[in-house]
Amino acid sequence: MSETFTAAAVDLGASSGRVVLGRIGTDQLDAEVVHRFANEPKRDGMLRWDIDALLGGAVEGLATALAADRSLESVGIDSWAVDYGLLDAGGRLIGAPVHYRDSRTDGIMESVRSRLGDERIYGTTGLQFLPFNTVYQLLAEDAGRLRRAATLLMIPDLLTHALTGAVGAERTNASTTQMYDVSRGAWATELLDELDLPSQILPEIHEPASERGALLSHIKERVGDDGRIRVRAVASHDTASAVAAVPAIDENFAYISCGTWSLVGVELDRPVLSHESAAANFTNEIGVDGTVRYLRNVMGLWPLQECLREWAAEGDRVDLGELLDAAVREPALRSVIDAESSELLAPGEMVSRIRKLCARAGQQVPVTKPAITRCILDSLAIGHARTVQDAVRLSGHRAGVIHLVGGGAQNRLLAQLTADASGLPVLAGPVEATALGNLVVQARAAGALGSQADARALIAATQPVERFDPRGDIDWSPWL
Repeated sequence: MSETFTAAAVDLGASSGRVVLGRIGTDQLDAEVVHRFANEPKRDGMLRWDIDALLGGAVEGLATALAADRSLESVGIDSWAVDYGLLDAGGRLIGAPVHYRDSRTDGIMESVRSRLGDERIYGTTGLQFLPFNTVYQLLAEDAGRLRRAATLLMIPDLLTHALTGAVGAERTNASTTQMYDVSRGAWATELLDELDLPSQILPEIHEPASERGALLSHIKERVGDDGRIRVRAVASHDTASAVAAVPAIDENFAYISCGTWSLVGVELDRPVLSHESAAANFTNEIGVDGTVRYLRNVMGLWPLQECLREWAAEGDRVDLGELLDAAVREPALRSVIDAESSELLAPGEMVSRIRKLCARAGQQVPVTKPAITRCILDSLAIGHARTVQDAVRLSGHRAGVIHLVGGGAQNRLLAQLTADASGLPVLAGPVEATALGNLVVQARAAGALGSQADARALIAATQPVERFDPRGDIDWSPWL
């Protein structure tokens, strides 16, 4: 690369969004958050995303990025998976998208599994059974809205449409819907027909690192763009972007993309569709360059985030750093719960739910905030270690190291506990993996980076990573 490539990553999370300004050159990869905005769901009988606020935040962030660097030439959008918006025949959004934590899908997954059988569903989609997968949301959709729908767009594609007018389905996010045939690399139309769902509303699938177009004229005016900026598809599922930024030097690694969720797995060149894989509830999602993200969802830092929110609502704003320092001093493995329990999924009253799970499991019930925090992190480390073991066993893939990326990489206690539980070294960082993965895929689309190996080498050379080796002073094996 002879010149600096400048791009903006729009990175949308479950509670906030941000726009990151990135500069990529020879031995250079800089990323700066230039705008943050809230992502606050609304409730009108259902829990919904405020898509207008998300678009407004993205546009304001692009304007800020362009004001900071007039050489800005590219933007890409990533977000969480499974949620979608419906457009009518005129391209207008039919109501705000529903939040995956809404209860409308209660019982639907179980009904579909009973009707079609796990082998039929998993053998086609290779996807982990989760009650909020897109297919179950679509089955719960209001019949009138569904009749009016001409197009279904996942959240990043919905925002791309608002910016450019382009319609399509980026592959990494399409693969999270349980409506994607992972072996054929196409929509699972026969499966949708069996479920009486309208497959014609699913748009053409496009690849990461493909062009999506210029900004629409009214967006250009709001941003201050003179026509230079191009919208480029990235690995639009945020986990796929995070995995694209794993600073691995060879293929023998496992990864944990840790934030609200922990996505734990290995990177493969083909899906694993065995009965054992289905029974272990592993998912085969698509990554950059057609790779397979073979992983399982673990609850991640969501329980801790909810506890912090609960304590703050009670007037006790806890300093996270001080809380983690206190949690280090708590006895290890005194209270352990299942980090994959569905009882931890819903928001609210997390402290009491954790205590009830401990009591039911015959564990000591944690009383203090540090004890609750240590319970969460010990349990999460066990969930991480179990899932890495399962991924290696089921796929035959070797893993000599675990890369812990995302916001959870800042939690040094969690990184150390994960190393201790797994018996493998943990390399923590980069924290901004999702945004960096977004940026390097844009650079590849623009021809500023050659390959995924080049991108990972650049990230490894420029981003801070901390190593945690297993200490071996506690026997974790009874929990694994």
